[in-house]
Amino acid sequence: MSEFSLEALLDSRRGEDLDLWARTINPQFVRVLRTIGFDRTWARAEGAYLYDTEGTRFLDLLGGFGMYGVGRNNPTVRGALAEALELETPGMLAMGTTLLPGLLAEALVGLAGGRIERCLFTSSGTEAVEAAIKLGRAATGRTRVLSAEHGFHGLTLGSLSANANAEFTARFQPLLPGFGHVPFGDLEALETALRREDVALFLVEPVQGKGIHVPPDGYLEGAQELCRRYGTLFCVDEVMTGFGRTGRMFAFQHWGLEPDLVTVAKTLSGGYVPVGALLMARWVHEAVFDSMPHAMSHGSTFAPNELGMAAGLATLHELRERRLVEASARLGDRLLELTRPLADEFEVVRGVRGLGLAWAIEFGEPQGGGRRTYRMIERAQRGLFAQLVVVPLFTKRHILTQVAGHDMAVIRILPPLVVTDADVEEFADALRAMIKGAQGPRSLTKLALTAANAGVRGR
Repeated sequence: MSEFSLEALLDSRRGEDLDLWARTINPQFVRVLRTIGFDRTWARAEGAYLYDTEGTRFLDLLGGFGMYGVGRNNPTVRGALAEALELETPGMLAMGTTLLPGLLAEALVGLAGGRIERCLFTSSGTEAVEAAIKLGRAATGRTRVLSAEHGFHGLTLGSLSANANAEFTARFQPLLPGFGHVPFGDLEALETALRREDVALFLVEPVQGKGIHVPPDGYLEGAQELCRRYGTLFCVDEVMTGFGRTGRMFAFQHWGLEPDLVTVAKTLSGGYVPVGALLMARWVHEAVFDSMPHAMSHGSTFAPNELGMAAGLATLHELRERRLVEASARLGDRLLELTRPLADEFEVVRGVRGLGLAWAIEFGEPQGGGRRTYRMIERAQRGLFAQLVVVPLFTKRHILTQVAGHDMAVIRILPPLVVTDADVEEFADALRAMIKGAQGPRSLTKLALTAANAGVRGR
């Protein structure tokens, strides 16, 4: 009997990445990658960098949509996983407890502070949102769920029902009843919706992830106060923003908030093992898990698993020891300092915004000489100008970024918190050059039309 070797298997099938994906997983996604020139074969990754099979280094400013907060292939997290395997811990016990979940839960509850006293582990961010909806409705005895327009909370049915983005929801109607949406930043609309006193929870991202929208002054504080007044749970979705992304451990801490529910995932995993959690006030937890017959009212087979817990503990250690939360705040300020002048330099730049290492640039029709070209590009496909910057950033400058969403002329980045000052400066310089190049050359216009004809859209 031959021994299994992962290395030997990979070596024997090297170079088949895209073809296998197209044949067995998602051919349309591979079509997109090939159309825009993102069809590289990747060899390895380290920190904030990706390397293709030719040895070319790429600066990764997406970080797995924020998952690689402590960097790709972080050695501390990897070491913790290897150690956990060597220790042969008991693993998941259907009827019993182990130490690692309690240690991670204790750490998370302590970091969140305020009303948060309990932790329920999940395997993903969308699963954490599902738990918030389910437990929030049970705890309050109410059925309605409210969220903000343009918010993103996941793609399973419950979390999708809380989404207010037609590109994700339109094809999957009807969604669950009892969900409503209010404009992000509008306290008057929120109060109108809450005044009936039948909303179980208000689910909101402290910084909206799709276009990196920072809330107006006083909005989140006012939203929390309105939730308290009308008996609605204040649920902050920190799946993207948690663990240093915005320059604080949790984004809600910028505004001194004390939410009843907090959903987390992404960075907590260290990029290795899926892990998320719903953090909650004790009274919410005890309203659901209120007796021995109800002790198992909610759970998930693989949550908490020993490897996920080890990864989470190691990730928190890295954030603390390397002062990555503070680095995020400092580098985020530097990034804004370098890129905000682009709005004065180029008419096509509508604005630059961000908080910590969650950053975005938005484009719009210029008033000067580039107006005709911009309109032609937008006529081919709305929001396509941003793709004219993203593609050459990748193919010419080897920097990975993303168009923030469908029909959006916005580029966003969520880089690993281990990026350096030199990385930030490299991006700012390349971005300036690519915006300048995207305002008229025929080669880029041809690329825009090619992408439009292929049906490419930023997701």
